[in-house]
Amino acid sequence: MWFSTASMFRRLSNLKNRLFELRILVSGLLLAALLLLPIAALGQDPAVEVKELKKEIESLKIIQTEILKELLEIKKLLAARPSANSDTQPREIIIDTEGAPSKGNKTARFTLIEFSDYQCPFCSRYVRDTLPLIERDYIKTNKIKYVFRDFPLESLHPNALLASEAAACAREQGKYWEMHDWLFSSPSALNAKDMTTHAQSIGINPASFQQCLDSSKYREPIRKGMDEAAGIGVNGTPTFFVAQSLPNSSKVKVIRALRGAPAYANFKEVLDTILASGQ
Repeated sequence: MWFSTASMFRRLSNLKNRLFELRILVSGLLLAALLLLPIAALGQDPAVEVKELKKEIESLKIIQTEILKELLEIKKLLAARPSANSDTQPREIIIDTEGAPSKGNKTARFTLIEFSDYQCPFCSRYVRDTLPLIERDYIKTNKIKYVFRDFPLESLHPNALLASEAAACAREQGKYWEMHDWLFSSPSALNAKDMTTHAQSIGINPASFQQCLDSSKYREPIRKGMDEAAGIGVNGTPTFFVAQSLPNSSKVKVIRALRGAPAYANFKEVLDTILASGQ
């Protein structure tokens, strides 16, 4: 299972808190054992209590060792990942957009690729506040091609993968972007029943849609796409890549990356600079 950087930091914090609590508990047990020593000196037999305390201390030491091992492993993973604040790429990154949902100029020289999660609040904010402006100024004017890639973080958002599958099923009936917009606007209604009801309301055959969802045929392709995205440095959502098209290919070469949910002004600065330069 792949985890986002944000989820690993939360896990790291939780483990540190547990380790602190364990140390306090172990200290308390050791203090209790010391308090039993005067009882032994008076000739009373605290053997049972001491034995139980020793067992409990040993058990806590084992747990502490396991937590320390996990902390070290998480630190190694975090150290190996690219900085979440970096907007430049240390190596050449090629992305294949073949088969991905897109809009705008299909032969545009530049492509904006979004990796996103339907339950991610930052992604929803971007779709609500920023995407309409990008669509107005760059997509509808055919300046760029816009590509959407699924990156549902299952460890954080239990319905995100199903939502990605629902969008793929809606695409079969030519309603991908309608479903995409509704999913982002309805984060509390991402269950199969609600999605099927909405599918019918936008003209999708509900029986075919439900059959598609039940088949889970898009689940593994979505997960495979996530593995590929993780391999090029996607470690959270939303993540955006501005890329240049390669001749006679569905592949694009990344020029810039933007992570998190930047304001429209940030996108405009990057896109205008790249469009003006022609790379």
